[in-house]
Amino acid sequence: MTGFSAGYHISDTDKRGNSGFRFAALACGVAFVFLVVVMAILARMNAYEDSTIPDFSEAIEMGNYDEALSIYRKVQDQVLADNPDANDNTHDERIKLLSSMEAIVEQKVDLIFDRIVSNRYAPQHSDVQFLDSMQELTASVVAKRLNALCVSYMLGEIEKPDLTFVFDQISPISNFSAIAGPMLREVDYIETAAGDVRTAEKALAGGDYVEAVQRYQNVNAHYEGFVGEYSAKRIQEIKTAMYEPMMAEGERMLERYKFYSAEKLFSNLAAIFPEDDKIRSDLLVATGHTAKTVEYRGHVEVLCVRSLIANTDTAFGVEFGKGDTGLYLTANEFNQILENLYQKGYVLVDPENMMSATDPGFILERNLTIPEGKKPLVIIIENLSYDPTAYVCGTCRRLVLNDEKQVCGEYTVMGKDGAEDAVVNRTAEAIGILDVFVSNHIDFTYDGSKGIVSIGGHDSCFGYVVDREQIKVRNAQLHTANLPQEEYTDAEIENNRNAVKAIVERLKDTGWKFASCTYGYLPNARKADLAAIREDTDKWMKQIGSLIPDTHMISYPGGNYIYGTDERAEYLKSNGFRIFFGAGPKPYHIYGSNYLYFDRCIISPNSMKNYDFSRLFDKDEILDPARKNRKQ
Repeated sequence: MTGFSAGYHISDTDKRGNSGFRFAALACGVAFVFLVVVMAILARMNAYEDSTIPDFSEAIEMGNYDEALSIYRKVQDQVLADNPDANDNTHDERIKLLSSMEAIVEQKVDLIFDRIVSNRYAPQHSDVQFLDSMQELTASVVAKRLNALCVSYMLGEIEKPDLTFVFDQISPISNFSAIAGPMLREVDYIETAAGDVRTAEKALAGGDYVEAVQRYQNVNAHYEGFVGEYSAKRIQEIKTAMYEPMMAEGERMLERYKFYSAEKLFSNLAAIFPEDDKIRSDLLVATGHTAKTVEYRGHVEVLCVRSLIANTDTAFGVEFGKGDTGLYLTANEFNQILENLYQKGYVLVDPENMMSATDPGFILERNLTIPEGKKPLVIIIENLSYDPTAYVCGTCRRLVLNDEKQVCGEYTVMGKDGAEDAVVNRTAEAIGILDVFVSNHIDFTYDGSKGIVSIGGHDSCFGYVVDREQIKVRNAQLHTANLPQEEYTDAEIENNRNAVKAIVERLKDTGWKFASCTYGYLPNARKADLAAIREDTDKWMKQIGSLIPDTHMISYPGGNYIYGTDERAEYLKSNGFRIFFGAGPKPYHIYGSNYLYFDRCIISPNSMKNYDFSRLFDKDEILDPARKNRKQ
């Protein structure tokens, strides 16, 4: 036997199993026939479904509305009879067919309705026949359109005669009498409720979810039917929309020590969501840090400090005398001043809360609200541009963000190899010191207020050159300080701008406000003419204001302020500046012509020699030992 035949030899066992082979072949044949039949059925079904929409559209166009309804209802019956859990797509496809037919009808109804509403069109016989004959299909669309028109009327988007005209055209059609009649009888109630509904929607548009819900709850309590159902629906929609953003806002308030605002917010939320445990928990946190408040009508202390001495070795070491350290407090001195102020019952407030400036033509006076027994305090950190000529006083060289996004001062120390090493320290500058102090003494701030950072601009912002025009002044300062000159590419300047924006965003987020101290840090703004004030302000707005939008305060260098009725002051007010700080050893403020003015106490070792600040702090207690023991 050859190898070939051996490979295909049929054994006795194979012969005995031949009947099984024939059965398997027969089963395959039956299956094939069944598959052919099924494919034929599916082909016929697909052919039917492929023709459904064209047949339906043609019936509508030809006015054969009974036929169109029959096509629609046949598919509808099939959908109801389908097994939606089947693995094929037949059910979903039939649902799509129904949606397509409904869309065709809705489009035709909308065309008729739009003409009625916009052109006071009286439906012709063919329109009436279509609207009446398509029964449930047109009825659902018309009900939706009439409902929307009633809502538009309630919101003041259409007039009553326009609404009644539509009802006059639709009501006589028998297919809609059951819909239009009851709705038409509601028009007077809709008209009565319209004022409250519009007020609620106005509050919602302004982001005041709480007032919107409260207004709608009042409407819902007094009306049933269309108005009641609409208000109930809006309440639920607003509650769904408001919950997450308001909870996030409230929890952010808690993080920023805005406990009084958080208490109000969570109290309102608790009234709307009375069963919510998280709201109740957050409300308890807020109320645990609030106290009874009173209106304050006295003067407000405004303290101003320059950038701090971060490196006392540089300031008071063997080379002492190169810089006027009497202009600057040390970091330790500033911290001690805060301790003294806290012990004397002062609390940080926001001066912008003393007025409303929503109208550009005038301001509204407001009395401060503060915790009972406290005294209001404003702190200004002056002109954080970091002039290189002050480096010999041990000041920081710029602000930076650390890995935790905290605002820190960066200064240099002499390394062992004789080279300067950069040090980043949160408590090297007044901003970080105040932030830390507040976190340890939460009742030192009223509702999260921190301080005001005033910024010039002719040389830098926070130690960063942010405009090409600053380079010349910056290099002149570096030359005076015997430091290397600097050059900047456009890309580097843009990076600097982004660095400043990030610091500004962080400061704003943690309760700080901003002021201009004039672009050129004008030593006597009162003597500058209008042209000079215009030029200075325009540069500040372009170079610095673009990084710190919505700045409304000016802290005049040296305190030489421009009187509020002067044309130069009017120009400043036209650029959005409404609060002005001059200088004076005692607290004083006054409301002027569309502005609010404060005297500020400039605190420094030099000023302590000339003025008595004992109402604020003990001078002997706060002076840094490094200053007292400086090497001569």
